[in-house]
Amino acid sequence: MKYVYYPGCSGTTTAAEYNQSAIAVCKTLGIELAEMPDWNCCGATSAHSTNYALSHALSGRNLAIAEKQGLDIAVICPSCYSRLKDTQNAVKHGKISSKAMEYLIEKPYEAKSDVRHLLDLVTNVVGLDTVKSLVKKPLKGLRVVCYYGCYLVRPPELTGFDNTENPTSMDRLMESLGAEAVDWRGKVECCGGSLSLTDREKVQRLSTDIAGAAIEVNADVIVTACGLCQSNLESRQKLKKPVPAIYFTELMGLAFGLDPEPWFKKHLVDPHKVLKEHNLLG
Repeated sequence: MKYVYYPGCSGTTTAAEYNQSAIAVCKTLGIELAEMPDWNCCGATSAHSTNYALSHALSGRNLAIAEKQGLDIAVICPSCYSRLKDTQNAVKHGKISSKAMEYLIEKPYEAKSDVRHLLDLVTNVVGLDTVKSLVKKPLKGLRVVCYYGCYLVRPPELTGFDNTENPTSMDRLMESLGAEAVDWRGKVECCGGSLSLTDREKVQRLSTDIAGAAIEVNADVIVTACGLCQSNLESRQKLKKPVPAIYFTELMGLAFGLDPEPWFKKHLVDPHKVLKEHNLLG
Protein backbone atom coordinates (compact mmCIF):
# COMPACT_ATOMS: atom_id res chain seq x y z
CA MET A 1 0.00 0.00 0.00
CA LYS A 2 1.28 3.45 -0.92
CA TYR A 3 0.50 6.88 0.51
CA VAL A 4 1.64 10.43 -0.01
CA TYR A 5 3.41 11.22 3.25
CA TYR A 6 3.03 14.63 4.87
CA PRO A 7 5.61 14.87 7.69
CA GLY A 8 4.65 18.39 8.76
CA CYS A 9 6.87 21.05 10.27
CA SER A 10 7.44 19.40 13.66
CA GLY A 11 8.18 16.05 12.03
CA THR A 12 11.22 17.51 10.31
CA THR A 13 12.40 19.58 13.31
CA THR A 14 11.43 19.21 16.97
CA ALA A 15 9.78 15.79 16.51
CA ALA A 16 12.33 14.30 14.12
CA GLU A 17 12.39 11.06 16.11
CA TYR A 18 8.65 10.68 15.49
CA ASN A 19 9.15 11.13 11.76
CA GLN A 20 12.14 8.79 11.64
CA SER A 21 10.47 6.04 13.65
CA ALA A 22 7.27 6.35 11.61
CA ILE A 23 9.16 5.85 8.36
CA ALA A 24 11.06 2.89 9.82
CA VAL A 25 8.00 1.03 11.13
CA CYS A 26 6.03 1.70 7.94
CA LYS A 27 8.80 0.02 5.98
CA THR A 28 8.48 -3.01 8.26
CA LEU A 29 4.69 -2.97 7.86
CA GLY A 30 4.86 -2.77 4.08
CA ILE A 31 3.46 0.76 3.90
CA GLU A 32 5.21 2.76 1.20
CA LEU A 33 5.46 6.44 2.15
CA ALA A 34 6.26 8.84 -0.69
CA GLU A 35 7.03 12.21 0.90
CA MET A 36 4.88 14.96 -0.55
CA PRO A 37 6.96 17.12 -2.90
CA ASP A 38 7.16 20.84 -2.12
CA TRP A 39 4.81 20.60 0.85
CA ASN A 40 4.07 23.64 3.02
CA CYS A 41 2.99 24.30 6.61
CA CYS A 42 -0.65 23.41 7.27
CA GLY A 43 -1.13 26.56 9.36
CA ALA A 44 -1.67 24.59 12.56
CA THR A 45 -3.70 26.38 15.25
CA SER A 46 -2.59 29.91 14.43
CA ALA A 47 -3.80 30.25 10.82
CA HIS A 48 -7.38 29.09 11.27
CA SER A 49 -7.84 31.27 14.34
CA THR A 50 -6.79 34.43 12.48
CA ASN A 51 -7.54 33.98 8.76
CA TYR A 52 -10.14 31.51 7.47
CA ALA A 53 -9.13 31.75 3.81
CA LEU A 54 -5.42 31.41 4.55
CA SER A 55 -6.02 28.37 6.72
CA HIS A 56 -7.85 26.53 3.95
CA ALA A 57 -5.42 27.71 1.28
CA LEU A 58 -2.42 26.32 3.17
CA SER A 59 -4.01 22.91 3.65
CA GLY A 60 -5.68 22.98 0.23
CA ARG A 61 -2.37 23.35 -1.55
CA ASN A 62 -1.02 20.21 0.16
CA LEU A 63 -4.21 18.31 -0.59
CA ALA A 64 -4.05 19.30 -4.26
CA ILE A 65 -0.46 18.06 -4.54
CA ALA A 66 -1.50 14.66 -3.18
CA GLU A 67 -4.62 14.49 -5.31
CA LYS A 68 -2.55 15.06 -8.45
CA GLN A 69 -0.63 11.89 -7.57
CA GLY A 70 -3.84 9.92 -7.14
CA LEU A 71 -2.97 8.81 -3.61
CA ASP A 72 -4.39 9.24 -0.12
CA ILE A 73 -2.36 11.16 2.45
CA ALA A 74 -0.72 9.71 5.57
CA VAL A 75 0.10 12.13 8.40
CA ILE A 76 1.63 11.77 11.86
CA CYS A 77 0.75 15.13 13.45
CA PRO A 78 -2.79 15.38 14.88
CA SER A 79 -2.91 19.13 14.25
CA CYS A 80 -1.91 18.67 10.60
CA TYR A 81 -4.41 15.83 10.38
CA SER A 82 -7.18 18.07 11.72
CA ARG A 83 -6.37 20.99 9.40
CA LEU A 84 -6.12 18.81 6.29
CA LYS A 85 -9.33 16.93 7.13
CA ASP A 86 -11.16 20.20 7.82
CA THR A 87 -10.27 21.62 4.41
CA GLN A 88 -11.01 18.33 2.67
CA ASN A 89 -14.46 18.21 4.28
CA ALA A 90 -15.14 21.88 3.51
CA VAL A 91 -14.59 21.29 -0.21
CA LYS A 92 -16.20 17.83 -0.27
CA HIS A 93 -19.42 19.08 1.33
CA GLY A 94 -19.62 22.38 -0.53
CA LYS A 95 -18.68 24.80 2.25
CA ILE A 96 -15.93 25.92 -0.11
CA SER A 97 -16.40 25.40 -3.84
CA SER A 98 -13.70 23.71 -5.90
CA LYS A 99 -13.50 26.85 -8.02
CA ALA A 100 -12.95 29.04 -4.95
CA MET A 101 -10.23 26.70 -3.72
CA GLU A 102 -8.56 26.67 -7.12
CA TYR A 103 -8.57 30.47 -7.08
CA LEU A 104 -6.90 30.48 -3.66
CA ILE A 105 -4.18 27.92 -4.38
CA GLU A 106 -3.86 28.19 -8.16
CA LYS A 107 -4.24 24.42 -8.45
CA PRO A 108 -7.25 22.20 -9.16
CA TYR A 109 -8.65 20.37 -6.13
CA GLU A 110 -11.82 18.26 -5.90
CA ALA A 111 -11.41 16.50 -2.51
CA LYS A 112 -10.95 13.06 -4.05
CA SER A 113 -8.02 11.91 -1.86
CA ASP A 114 -8.55 10.92 1.76
CA VAL A 115 -6.41 11.91 4.75
CA ARG A 116 -5.45 9.23 7.29
CA HIS A 117 -3.51 9.48 10.52
CA LEU A 118 -0.83 6.81 10.84
CA LEU A 119 -2.44 5.38 13.98
CA ASP A 120 -5.64 4.85 12.00
CA LEU A 121 -3.72 3.21 9.15
CA VAL A 122 -1.88 0.84 11.47
CA THR A 123 -4.91 -0.26 13.47
CA ASN A 124 -7.61 -0.25 10.81
CA VAL A 125 -5.87 -0.83 7.47
CA VAL A 126 -2.79 -2.90 8.28
CA GLY A 127 -4.51 -4.52 11.25
CA LEU A 128 -3.32 -5.56 14.69
CA ASP A 129 -2.94 -9.22 13.73
CA THR A 130 -0.29 -8.20 11.21
CA VAL A 131 1.38 -5.96 13.78
CA LYS A 132 1.45 -8.79 16.30
CA SER A 133 3.01 -11.16 13.75
CA LEU A 134 5.94 -8.77 13.28
CA VAL A 135 6.84 -8.46 16.98
CA LYS A 136 10.32 -9.78 17.75
CA LYS A 137 10.77 -8.27 21.19
CA PRO A 138 7.46 -8.18 23.10
CA LEU A 139 7.11 -5.24 25.47
CA LYS A 140 6.33 -7.62 28.32
CA GLY A 141 5.88 -6.01 31.72
CA LEU A 142 5.85 -2.44 30.41
CA ARG A 143 2.91 -0.50 31.84
CA VAL A 144 1.84 2.24 29.45
CA VAL A 145 -0.86 4.90 29.42
CA CYS A 146 -1.94 6.11 26.00
CA TYR A 147 -2.34 9.84 25.57
CA TYR A 148 -4.56 10.91 22.65
CA GLY A 149 -4.83 14.62 23.44
CA CYS A 150 -7.24 17.03 21.80
CA TYR A 151 -7.02 16.64 18.02
CA LEU A 152 -6.32 13.00 17.26
CA VAL A 153 -9.90 11.75 17.72
CA ARG A 154 -11.79 15.06 17.76
CA PRO A 155 -14.09 16.32 16.38
CA PRO A 156 -15.84 13.09 15.33
CA GLU A 157 -17.12 14.55 12.05
CA LEU A 158 -13.49 14.97 10.95
CA THR A 159 -11.76 11.97 12.49
CA GLY A 160 -14.28 9.19 13.06
CA PHE A 161 -11.84 6.30 13.55
CA ASP A 162 -12.14 6.08 17.35
CA ASN A 163 -14.32 7.09 20.28
CA THR A 164 -13.84 10.77 21.10
CA GLU A 165 -14.08 10.44 24.89
CA ASN A 166 -12.67 6.97 25.46
CA PRO A 167 -10.45 6.08 22.48
CA THR A 168 -8.82 2.67 22.51
CA SER A 169 -6.93 2.27 19.21
CA MET A 170 -3.53 3.12 20.68
CA ASP A 171 -4.23 0.99 23.75
CA ARG A 172 -5.03 -2.01 21.55
CA LEU A 173 -1.93 -1.36 19.47
CA MET A 174 0.27 -1.34 22.58
CA GLU A 175 -1.29 -4.59 23.76
CA SER A 176 -0.54 -6.18 20.38
CA LEU A 177 3.11 -5.28 21.04
CA GLY A 178 3.00 -7.08 24.39
CA ALA A 179 2.71 -4.04 26.66
CA GLU A 180 0.09 -3.59 29.37
CA ALA A 181 -2.16 -0.65 28.43
CA VAL A 182 -3.56 0.80 31.65
CA ASP A 183 -6.79 2.77 31.83
CA TRP A 184 -6.40 6.27 33.28
CA ARG A 185 -8.07 9.65 33.55
CA GLY A 186 -5.71 11.64 31.32
CA LYS A 187 -6.05 10.11 27.85
CA VAL A 188 -7.94 13.02 26.22
CA GLU A 189 -6.98 15.88 28.52
CA CYS A 190 -5.33 18.97 26.99
CA CYS A 191 -1.58 19.45 27.52
CA GLY A 192 -1.80 23.17 26.72
CA GLY A 193 -0.67 22.88 23.11
CA SER A 194 0.88 26.00 21.62
CA LEU A 195 0.21 27.93 24.84
CA SER A 196 3.66 26.66 25.75
CA LEU A 197 4.93 29.76 23.95
CA THR A 198 2.61 32.29 25.57
CA ASP A 199 1.46 30.88 28.92
CA ARG A 200 4.15 28.58 30.24
CA GLU A 201 2.69 28.31 33.73
CA LYS A 202 -0.63 27.03 32.42
CA VAL A 203 1.09 24.41 30.27
CA GLN A 204 3.24 23.36 33.22
CA ARG A 205 0.12 22.86 35.32
CA LEU A 206 -1.71 20.88 32.63
CA SER A 207 1.27 18.73 31.67
CA THR A 208 2.18 18.04 35.28
CA ASP A 209 -1.40 16.94 35.98
CA ILE A 210 -1.29 14.54 33.02
CA ALA A 211 2.04 13.11 34.14
CA GLY A 212 0.66 12.85 37.67
CA ALA A 213 -2.32 10.90 36.35
CA ALA A 214 0.12 8.44 34.77
CA ILE A 215 1.91 8.01 38.09
CA GLU A 216 -1.42 7.39 39.85
CA VAL A 217 -1.79 4.14 37.90
CA ASN A 218 1.90 3.21 38.16
CA ALA A 219 2.58 3.70 34.47
CA ASP A 220 6.16 3.38 33.24
CA VAL A 221 5.71 5.62 30.20
CA ILE A 222 3.18 7.84 28.48
CA VAL A 223 2.58 6.89 24.84
CA THR A 224 1.60 9.66 22.45
CA ALA A 225 0.98 10.36 18.77
CA CYS A 226 1.59 14.13 18.81
CA GLY A 227 4.88 16.01 18.54
CA LEU A 228 3.70 19.08 20.44
CA CYS A 229 2.09 17.00 23.18
CA GLN A 230 5.27 14.96 23.56
CA SER A 231 7.37 18.10 23.82
CA ASN A 232 5.08 19.66 26.42
CA LEU A 233 4.81 16.50 28.48
CA GLU A 234 8.57 16.02 28.66
CA SER A 235 9.66 19.64 28.98
CA ARG A 236 6.88 21.11 31.13
CA GLN A 237 5.99 18.45 33.70
CA LYS A 238 7.31 19.44 37.11
CA LEU A 239 7.73 16.16 38.94
CA LYS A 240 10.68 14.91 40.98
CA LYS A 241 10.65 11.74 38.90
CA PRO A 242 9.40 12.73 35.42
CA VAL A 243 7.59 10.21 33.25
CA PRO A 244 8.99 9.62 29.73
CA ALA A 245 6.64 10.43 26.85
CA ILE A 246 7.33 8.06 23.95
CA TYR A 247 5.82 8.03 20.47
CA PHE A 248 3.78 4.96 19.61
CA THR A 249 5.99 4.48 16.55
CA GLU A 250 9.11 4.31 18.73
CA LEU A 251 7.65 1.48 20.80
CA MET A 252 6.54 -0.26 17.63
CA GLY A 253 10.10 -0.03 16.32
CA LEU A 254 11.49 -1.38 19.59
CA ALA A 255 9.07 -4.31 19.50
CA PHE A 256 9.89 -4.97 15.83
CA GLY A 257 13.57 -5.34 16.72
CA LEU A 258 14.68 -2.05 15.15
CA ASP A 259 17.41 0.09 16.69
CA PRO A 260 15.63 2.80 18.74
CA GLU A 261 18.78 4.58 19.90
CA PRO A 262 18.69 7.32 17.21
CA TRP A 263 15.19 8.19 18.45
CA PHE A 264 15.54 7.75 22.22
CA LYS A 265 18.66 9.92 22.43
CA LYS A 266 16.58 12.93 21.39
CA HIS A 267 14.25 12.72 24.39
CA LEU A 268 14.26 15.32 27.15
CA VAL A 269 13.20 12.67 29.69
CA ASP A 270 15.52 9.71 29.25
CA PRO A 271 13.51 6.51 28.57
CA HIS A 272 16.52 4.18 28.80
CA LYS A 273 16.33 3.45 32.53
CA VAL A 274 12.71 2.32 32.65
CA LEU A 275 13.08 0.27 29.46
CA LYS A 276 16.21 -1.42 30.81
CA GLU A 277 14.34 -2.29 34.00
CA HIS A 278 12.03 -4.39 31.84
CA ASN A 279 14.92 -5.88 29.85
CA LEU A 280 13.80 -4.11 26.69
CA LEU A 281 17.15 -2.41 26.13
CA GLY A 282 20.64 -3.81 26.53
